Amino acid sequence: MSPNLRRGLSFIGILVTLALLWEGYKWMGQTTGGTWPFTAMDLPVRTNERSMPHLWDIVAALFRPARRGGDSILLIILLQASLFTFRSAFAGFVLGSAIGFGLGVLFVRSALAERGLMPYVVASQTVPILAIAPILVVWAGRLSVPKWMIVAVISAYLAFFPIAINTLRGLRSPPATAAELMRSYAASPRQVLWKLQVPAAMPYLFPALRIAATASIIGAIVGELPASMPDGLGRAILNFAAAFSAAPEKLFASILVASLLGIFFVGLVALAERMVLAPTRRNEADAVISAVGLEEVTA
Repeated sequence: MSPNLRRGLSFIGILVTLALLWEGYKWMGQTTGGTWPFTAMDLPVRTNERSMPHLWDIVAALFRPARRGGDSILLIILLQASLFTFRSAFAGFVLGSAIGFGLGVLFVRSALAERGLMPYVVASQTVPILAIAPILVVWAGRLSVPKWMIVAVISAYLAFFPIAINTLRGLRSPPATAAELMRSYAASPRQVLWKLQVPAAMPYLFPALRIAATASIIGAIVGELPASMPDGLGRAILNFAAAFSAAPEKLFASILVASLLGIFFVGLVALAERMVLAPTRRNEADAVISAVGLEEVTA
């Protein structure tokens, strides 16, 4: 079985397991009257149709009109909102990646900068994004900054941290002897960085990019709320939350689409990782095969 097929089957298996757990929990709650079996302890989440709709009701809601008597299908509306959100998230992802990579390079080149700035970089992640977003909206409003740029900045705020940390780790991963060898051949610091440290940092950087991809989607959705964006998944989730008591499956459907958007973005990063790292891994495999063949010949 190929690794790709194995990963695909594992992903499908996880989805099926989650679906069975959802429906099994709902069935158990409805059977026992909302308590754990053989006890009088209440379940943590109610299992009525408003709190936990059936999964097939959530999927069916995607193909029905978003509003009673309307013509717009909910899935089409959510896909349009996803595209709007993805644009801001991608801009924030690029901005956060540039900031994170720049900080990683700065820290590896200057121990003073690392000691002075790293505590603030770490502390920035302890401030709730819901507290920062309204402040950014107010500041940007006075400067007449477009709202999508505000959302992109909020998205970048969540995306830059894992990239900065993993870039720093990756740039420090090459052995000191390799850097000394390059310097002995009169390599400049820039050449050491781009020809030794950056290639060595790629296996560290791409896992951080996958985390940043999901974080940028979350940041974009959260940022759309205080920015009063007319479109986007954040606005859609807010609208359907207001009508939750009448049509709870629409809110769950919008959350499902937001999750799929995050999975799609991570998939794009994984595809880029495969394209960038495939030649390196192929060369490593050829080197191992050559070494094994050399050992067999000498033996």
